Amino acid sequence: MAQAAAEHKLVEALRAGDEEAFRELVREYQPSLVRVARIYVSNQAAAEDVAAETWLGVLKGLDRFEGRSSLRTWIFRILTNIAKTRAVRDGRTLPFSALDPGRVPEAAVDADRFLNPEHPRWPGHWAVKPEAWPEDALLAAETRERLGEAIEALPATQRAVISLRDIEGWSSEEVRNALGLSETNQRVLLHRARSKVRAALEEYLNEAGT
Repeated sequence: MAQAAAEHKLVEALRAGDEEAFRELVREYQPSLVRVARIYVSNQAAAEDVAAETWLGVLKGLDRFEGRSSLRTWIFRILTNIAKTRAVRDGRTLPFSALDPGRVPEAAVDADRFLNPEHPRWPGHWAVKPEAWPEDALLAAETRERLGEAIEALPATQRAVISLRDIEGWSSEEVRNALGLSETNQRVLLHRARSKVRAALEEYLNEAGT
């Protein structure tokens, strides 16, 4: 209730032309908008252009916003529509196959790290549970830098999903609605992204400990 009331107040402020409210909205969502736009377009400059067009679309469409979804989801739907149009115009079609719910993604980590899918009690679970990492190692600046590099190295859809879920704190439903993903595909993309990031950190921390 409080969140809905706060969002309603924000929308009214935006409709009234409150420039500070709009600047705050841009500060909050701009990095995520650019990150998601990169799924569809070929470079950072194009992603920033898409984000700029999105903000124009937000300003033009505010009077038509009915609150059926959250303001955030509505903004990202505008973004994905603009980004897809830009991708078609630029001839960039490869990323759309990655969003296909029927597509079988590549393996995230070695299969031998998991129990057999036919295991009587824990099918598909870790064969050996990963060890917890020391907190001081995880908080180190270089470790955080490696974490960022691991996320940036992910395929675009995986990067967007893990960024929105684990960095921005979005719910599964919000991510599905914003990116147009099925529940199954969103779950698979997130699992594989987290597995790859963990594998990259595991390799780095093991090297650092030797």
